[in-house]
Amino acid sequence: MRPLRGLRITLVSSQSYATYSGMLPGYVAGHYRLDEINIDLRRLARAAGARFIKATASGLELDGDRVLLERHPSIPFDILSINIGSTPDTACVPGVEAFAIPVKPVDQFLDRLDKALKTRGSFSITMVGGGAAGVEMVLAMSHRLCDADGCTFSLIEAGPEILPEMNPGARRKMTEALLGARVAIRVGRSVMRVKKDAIVLDGGEVVSADVVGWTTGTAAPAWLGETNLALDRSGFVLVDEYLRSTSHERVFAAGDVAAFQGHVLAKSGVYAVRQGPILADNLRRALIGLALRPYRPQSRFLSLMSTGPRHAVASRGTFSIKGDWAWRWKDRIDRAFMDRYGSVPIPMRPDVAGDRLPETADNEELIQCKGCGAKLGARALDQALQRLAKTNAAVKLGISDDAALLEPPTDKTLVQSVDFFPALISDPYLFGRIAAVHCLGDLHAMGAQPWTALALAQVPRANDAMQEEDLFQMLLGVASILEREGASLIGGHSGEGEELGLGLSVNGLCDPGKVHRKSGLSSDQVLILSKPLGTGALFAAEMRGEAESDWIDVAVASMTRSLGPVADILMEHETTAVTDVTGFGLAGHLGELLKASGVDAALNLAALPVLKGACEVIARGFESSAAPGNQMRARTLLADPGDWSNSELALICDPQTSGGLLAGVPPDKAEACIAALWKVGETSAIIGQVEPRTGVMPMIRRIG
Repeated sequence: MRPLRGLRITLVSSQSYATYSGMLPGYVAGHYRLDEINIDLRRLARAAGARFIKATASGLELDGDRVLLERHPSIPFDILSINIGSTPDTACVPGVEAFAIPVKPVDQFLDRLDKALKTRGSFSITMVGGGAAGVEMVLAMSHRLCDADGCTFSLIEAGPEILPEMNPGARRKMTEALLGARVAIRVGRSVMRVKKDAIVLDGGEVVSADVVGWTTGTAAPAWLGETNLALDRSGFVLVDEYLRSTSHERVFAAGDVAAFQGHVLAKSGVYAVRQGPILADNLRRALIGLALRPYRPQSRFLSLMSTGPRHAVASRGTFSIKGDWAWRWKDRIDRAFMDRYGSVPIPMRPDVAGDRLPETADNEELIQCKGCGAKLGARALDQALQRLAKTNAAVKLGISDDAALLEPPTDKTLVQSVDFFPALISDPYLFGRIAAVHCLGDLHAMGAQPWTALALAQVPRANDAMQEEDLFQMLLGVASILEREGASLIGGHSGEGEELGLGLSVNGLCDPGKVHRKSGLSSDQVLILSKPLGTGALFAAEMRGEAESDWIDVAVASMTRSLGPVADILMEHETTAVTDVTGFGLAGHLGELLKASGVDAALNLAALPVLKGACEVIARGFESSAAPGNQMRARTLLADPGDWSNSELALICDPQTSGGLLAGVPPDKAEACIAALWKVGETSAIIGQVEPRTGVMPMIRRIG
């Protein structure tokens, strides 16, 4: 939040939200909503001017300073901070991975717990692990299900007592809370095996258990063991007093994933919270060459444990006390902590995607050249293209020639199109995929098979290595889509600019007699839209930090789905006119079809597929900068403009990036067409019908 110029920060997370574990039992008990205990990482990254990449880390190339990711190209680093926590140890007991529900990762725990609790009306619930997490969680579930008949609750701890880290008074109060909640406590008993509906204890005793929660032990991610980092015997990253790896000085770690050389620190969030400011300061100091600050763990701290209802036990040192007021105290502390991350201002600036422009030695900004002086440096360009050609079979770059040579088949019609737009997401690879799907949409709408593409890439000003990486990541995203489409990237142009930008000039081949034209609609057809609407409004809200990350996740999933299978399905169901819904919105592109075909249309507003969250942000007034112009043009098409609410007009005029195909299909083919589209993952819908022209200009009337 206090940026250093010349620095690019990238946040990598497998999830778009970080759940605050201190409020998790309160959520399970029913005291909080999910949004109250989650930190929106995409929003936080935008506020900090950082790039956000939603991906799962899978390894490190420490010799090359790169982080390996699942289903995403690796990314480079100069300084790396590993803060991936720990998970309950599920490998130590047979059956745990198959049948138990570990409390971490939290998103998976909540999903599996919710599904389990929906399967039947009564339960036998067993929590394994008598530490703070296990005790609070079984009390939370007991409170949530207190009115359910036939529910039983058990807590199993292998050690001689529960909560060994707490003082005797606090332990006694929490034990009383467990007994009051009808939780059977078994100490000194080890779980030997977990079965589908039971657990087997030492000595062979079998205990019925419909739901088994697992909080015992901690395990590090297995991929850490495949790196050259110094690790402790449990596989956690060994760090010194500065939170720096003992084997690699440019790698830092904090929280549960860190293990301190020379002493053992409990895996507890109270330590991680205190480590955070030291970590942030030391990352800065390491970058600018200052001495690092040591982290000194606190010897005593306040502990506030909830007991299920709005009641808590407070302890510090040898002191303990309980009461409803203690829960209110905990609630106030937790909410204040979360407010720091939920109410951050979102800056509207060119470097919002995480690119801080570098400065000269005398602290004056470099002058940005124009014309061909703004071309990307030869070294960065050559390196990126060579890496790309080696990485993806869809890349066929003749970089030694001035232009690509094409020889289209003589029996095919060549279809060409071009588009360009600035990045709407900070992940260059993901942006490249979105841009490719978007730019190929025109070819699919015409019924053409993509053949080749030329790229026009713009990257922010930075050093050669960073520009090379930006270009490589974007074009790799493009090539990943092209390869799936059977097309090739054969060249392009690159230049510098204020922000990431990407365009493609694409061409495709189709049979001359099978070209889909906008003039092919007839009045006996119904209208089908293959993708939901709302990307323009959603990303307008996201730029201001007002869109939920799960909304953006759903939108991105839609925007990266190819229109190729959709076009094939429409052709199989005898479509005669198709267009892709992009910058002019549904109304604008429907108007083009109607004008070219000499027909009108009736639009069923209730049937329109809409992306999650789009109606909410539209109702709050968020819109793309292109939306007002779209609405002005659309009013000339509406049969009764006064019958449309502002929100309805905003939806049908919302400019789409990588939108769906809009097509006319015979009525007797429509239901089968929709079923086929749903099978390939598209939430498509019949949104209206084509009608005979009633006037000089095409008109859209509303139904539904």
